[in-house]
Amino acid sequence: MKILRTPEQCFINLKDYPFEPNYTVIKTECGNDMRIHHIDEGPKDGPIILCMHGQPVWSYLYRKMIPFLNHQGIRVIAPDLPGYGKSDKPAARKDYSYQRQVDWISQWLEANDFNNLNLFGQDWGGLIGLRVIADHPERFDRVIISNTGLPYRPDVPEEIVQQVREFRENAKTPTLPEMARKLRTTDKDQGLSFAYWQKYCWETKDIPIGFMMSSMLERKRSKLSTMLDLLFINLGLKNVSPFQTELGKAYAAPFPNQFYKMGPRAMPSQVPTMPDDPSLEAQKKAWEFYKTFEKPFLCAFSDNDPVTRGADREFLNLVPGAQGQTHSIVEGGGHFIQEEKPEEISEIIINFISTTTKEVYK
Repeated sequence: MKILRTPEQCFINLKDYPFEPNYTVIKTECGNDMRIHHIDEGPKDGPIILCMHGQPVWSYLYRKMIPFLNHQGIRVIAPDLPGYGKSDKPAARKDYSYQRQVDWISQWLEANDFNNLNLFGQDWGGLIGLRVIADHPERFDRVIISNTGLPYRPDVPEEIVQQVREFRENAKTPTLPEMARKLRTTDKDQGLSFAYWQKYCWETKDIPIGFMMSSMLERKRSKLSTMLDLLFINLGLKNVSPFQTELGKAYAAPFPNQFYKMGPRAMPSQVPTMPDDPSLEAQKKAWEFYKTFEKPFLCAFSDNDPVTRGADREFLNLVPGAQGQTHSIVEGGGHFIQEEKPEEISEIIINFISTTTKEVYK
């Protein structure tokens, strides 16, 4: 297994990211050493929130929440998934799978011997974090999930399955605007819209991660600036574009060139959306676990995220620990609620931890 490491100079002078790095070396399935990065901020004796990020971001996503949580005495631990952020990056598509990410984070968890954790998982951070909990329930006290899920879809109609397969195998690579338009309708079909995201990521060798994040989050940015930035990208000049924003640069920092982007390219195709997905049996097992999970479990989803809208219903209906909790729908939270509503989601976490202490320790 070939493993890449982003040079440290790529992370110099990132805005609002003054956190000291922590590194843990684990072993891959091939016997390679692989370094996983995490930040650890706040009082060492405080309640611990394990903040798991998703696609295509890294622990930079939590920089706005950390001050709020630390101020209330909560310790924040935020790892970078392998392939993202300051963690090492396996270089081949075959190196990435849902199960491997679960196994790698489990190794990292055990190596650091973290206990009494409260998970906050969003996007892939929820998919992976929920599976890690199912494998290591003794290390966790509570669960908070936002804009994520635990996909298990053995009954997708054959007609939809065939449409998705046909699209994956024979359709042209979607352009960035085409993919973005379809992604906004993900909640309206059974996988075809999401397949645009999967196909775009895999078949676009140099995904413009910084530009995508800036376009999604910086709504006050002028259309002219956005268009000129995209022009530089299309000309292969993204690294010298004078129209890059600080936010865009920060999210692009872990990926100095296309060879470092295999994680963000490969992982969308690992989301189990079809009934023949290799993760299906593990997902079924995880759901059987959560149907008996009695520790406090909270859903705090956005009202305007088409990718995960409605995914909270299964947890509300099936998880015993979710019964009687004060679940939230955050207005205007977007998919990346950590960026859009950092104070609101931090308050939800703080209140949940403080009001369920007796439940955890009774």
